[in-house]
Amino acid sequence: MRITFKLFAQLADHLPPQVRPGNEMALDVAPAQTIAQIIEPFHLPPALVHLVLVNGKYIAPEARASTTLQEGDALAIWPPIAGG
Repeated sequence: MRITFKLFAQLADHLPPQVRPGNEMALDVAPAQTIAQIIEPFHLPPALVHLVLVNGKYIAPEARASTTLQEGDALAIWPPIAGG
């Protein structure tokens, strides 16, 4: 099945170079793959996987190893954001 995978801020560097300007890509995943399994091949630093959303809904860290997606879902990940 196909989902939309989005990485923001410095996490976008982990996407293939040709999709980095738009910070998202279509991604084929198995129906039983969890969020943790989907992001594992991208080698995202765990400390930077802060805000994880599926279709705009927050997924808590403890649920990422058991949450699966549906066809057409959007998985978006942000690092911690600081500012002032």
